[in-house]
Amino acid sequence: MIDFRYHIVSLISVFLALAVGIALGAGPLKETIGDSLTGQVSSLRAEKESLRSELDTTTSSLNHAQGYIDASAGRLLDGTLAGRRVAVVALGDVLTDLGAAIDSRLQQSGASVSAHVQLTAAWTDPAQRSFRQALAGNLVTYLSPAPAAGATADAELALALTQALASADPAAPDKQASSASILLELLSSGDSPLITVTGTVSTPADAIVVVAPEAATTDSTATPPADDVQSARLDVVSAAASGSEGAVLVGGARGNGSLVDALLKDATLASRVSTVSGMKAVSAQVDVPLALAAQIGGQVGHYGFGDSETVLPPAVVLPPVNRTPTAPAAAGTGG
Repeated sequence: MIDFRYHIVSLISVFLALAVGIALGAGPLKETIGDSLTGQVSSLRAEKESLRSELDTTTSSLNHAQGYIDASAGRLLDGTLAGRRVAVVALGDVLTDLGAAIDSRLQQSGASVSAHVQLTAAWTDPAQRSFRQALAGNLVTYLSPAPAAGATADAELALALTQALASADPAAPDKQASSASILLELLSSGDSPLITVTGTVSTPADAIVVVAPEAATTDSTATPPADDVQSARLDVVSAAASGSEGAVLVGGARGNGSLVDALLKDATLASRVSTVSGMKAVSAQVDVPLALAAQIGGQVGHYGFGDSETVLPPAVVLPPVNRTPTAPAAAGTGG
């Protein structure tokens, strides 16, 4: 058992140490401690001001660069897609100002936007899989060309969407094929529509811009979209490329959950379809029509500032759009 006197001695030692500390702090060490703390505070304040100045300078330089690109866009894009009709397909929620920016750049290039379509959650909802399979089975009868043998329901739906947007009446190329309006109606109606359509779609598209929803975060610890969701979205990109003059996938920042990353991992698809990443940047928005023109001209590329990307698409001059009606073969003619 500890002696009571031990407690008394311990308490006295604590108070003596406290008294000595107070005495030194208020006496011989007062100036030293105060000067040291004052110096550290001043140093930190100066460092903070320096960093703030550097940030202001960097922000100003970035704004100037973005302003220059914006001012140059008209010259860069003028006539790039002259006369082309482009459908814009959003694979999920896309910020309104980003969608408007892409539209603006397409219009600067001489293109017109023929349709705005957004996939709903039902397009990839696991609970709606049976519904999608049944709908795909019904849509196949309207598809021409027909889907490949053994195509999945997701691939069939992607082909149906592309034909709904890009199929023209051969005898009147400025009008949709009769099957196109039916496909669009079936995809956008019912209790669980797979797409929403903004406005009226009255003319077929020559090319398609597919806009991926930006990943919620680039944090590598966050859960990326499920593989089947990414696969279904890539089916849309693939169908858009094969069913039109050309297609470009536009995505957000590279990183966890990026659809651009998913496409680049697929060597076959990456060799067929162009991509643009970082769509919040003015430079990326200007790249969209340039990339689409290059794609139509047969040059596939991947544009941005990430791995396996180049900054600027090549300049191409596309031939004028040819919308000459195709006359039906005359009866009784032939060999």
